[in-house]
Amino acid sequence: MIHFGTLGAADITPIALIHPCMNEPRANVSVIAARSRNRAEGFAHYQKIPNVVDDYRQVIEHPTCNAIYNPLPISHHKEWSIAALEAGKHVLCEKSLACNADEARSMAKVAAEQGLILMDAFHYRYHPLFIRAKEIYGSGALGQIESVEAIFSVSGISDPDDIRLNFETAGGVTMDIGCYPISWVRHLTGTEPVEISAEAETGPPNVDMMLEARMTLPGNIAAKILGDMRPNGKFRAEIVVQGTNGTMIVRNPLAPQMGHLLTTEINGERQDLTFDRRPTYSYQLDAFIHAVETGEPPLTDAEDAVKQMTVIDRCYESANLPKRG
Repeated sequence: MIHFGTLGAADITPIALIHPCMNEPRANVSVIAARSRNRAEGFAHYQKIPNVVDDYRQVIEHPTCNAIYNPLPISHHKEWSIAALEAGKHVLCEKSLACNADEARSMAKVAAEQGLILMDAFHYRYHPLFIRAKEIYGSGALGQIESVEAIFSVSGISDPDDIRLNFETAGGVTMDIGCYPISWVRHLTGTEPVEISAEAETGPPNVDMMLEARMTLPGNIAAKILGDMRPNGKFRAEIVVQGTNGTMIVRNPLAPQMGHLLTTEINGERQDLTFDRRPTYSYQLDAFIHAVETGEPPLTDAEDAVKQMTVIDRCYESANLPKRG
């Protein structure tokens, strides 16, 4: 049985953890702390979390929990995830796992030394939609792969106090949502980029509002990723793969529970596929439980997070922006 302690009262926590736990008899959320006791108590009352403590350290040390959920600002991921691991607790950490690859390596090292699970919360990876897309990609049905394009854009962030617009809290579109297209390309192809060339548009100093990267993957496959949170943007989450035999388009790999479509057009024959609407977060919880129970590393484990953060660091370097942290 997994008893989670959660750090903070982030908006993502109910849909990413609490609601999936409601339908899972092998997991629950047992304790919380937030920036203030009042905030934690209000959140706990509404979400039916039985124990409220004064600070994050007390969550980590609480005897009722054996796993920690870390949805804090990215700048706080390393400190509190390592503290949890050193306290003997498994960790489910929101993406991006760390400010940069060096931080991710430090976290991965502690997880390995402790023999514990440190999972990067890329929930999409565990949904049947993406699993099927990866099967098609690897089947050879598309022929020789020529290009992969992955895009995630949102309607924009206007609140100047939003932590995603703050360099000190590891803000920027690539850390927040642009990490998804990078992860989509990495996991769909099963490769890491050989070359990266990136351009960014900033808002606050050093904070990317848009970053587009062109990559060369092994086999001379051309890849393009785009993350965009500029004002007046529109929601789009999509992967497009072009092969010599045809194309594959994955619409909304991010949250297929909100609607999705996987379309292939191969040798002139079109097929549209849909999958169940069970939330990606529920599949993610399944994977976390399985990893804890068996000791088998999840698909988005700490070592994968190091590779992910290495690509992000390279994108920032190419775009003449400093890496976070």
